[in-house]
Amino acid sequence: MMDFGSFEALTFDCYGTLVDWERGILEALSPVLAAHGADAGGAEAALERFARLESGIQVGRFRSYRSVLEEVMRAFGAELGFRPSPGEVGAFAASVPSWPPFADTVPALRALARRYRLAVVSNVDDDLFAGTARRLEVTFSAVVTAQQLRSYKPARAHFDEVLRRLDLPRERVLHVAQSLFHDIGPATALGFRCVWVNRRAGRSGSGATSPATAVPDLEVPDLATLVARTGLGA
Repeated sequence: MMDFGSFEALTFDCYGTLVDWERGILEALSPVLAAHGADAGGAEAALERFARLESGIQVGRFRSYRSVLEEVMRAFGAELGFRPSPGEVGAFAASVPSWPPFADTVPALRALARRYRLAVVSNVDDDLFAGTARRLEVTFSAVVTAQQLRSYKPARAHFDEVLRRLDLPRERVLHVAQSLFHDIGPATALGFRCVWVNRRAGRSGSGATSPATAVPDLEVPDLATLVARTGLGA
């Protein structure tokens, strides 16, 4: 049993955990594919292609997440036989603030904020997250982005920096995330207690995140369940 009273802060991955990035990705990608008559093999195949392309681009020289998404869009075109227009490339990268939070996100964050300090560790640019933050409706004690660190998870920089900003030992911090690859694997290796929000429960494959194996301290299907496990009412 996890002792939720032992934690002072909860750190969250944003896209995939708080925000339905798979829906957002598909809503931004699908019109481009349709306009060019391109067949990605269905939604799940498109998400898996996104995961492969995104992670491959992020391990190269550092570039902004907006630039990563632009390269992802161009790579979709290169692999599927079309050339997206500059407008299509830019619109795909700029779509991040329109990606919707999960229905349980805002109520859960409000409930958890009554007891814990909340922080975000995200592979994103500051300006893109600023648009998302308005949808989340809570104030975070720290927001650590890839742009600030010039680093992408699963590298450890996000996790080291959030501890520094919160000024807490890792034993007082619980990390909450959907991605085994970007978050649960590296965070557990660094000694964090972790909750895996398995947003894809009941679906095959790993979707928009690269496949990985990691063992969290607790698995929940959504944030509402996490709130219930803490004893806080959403």
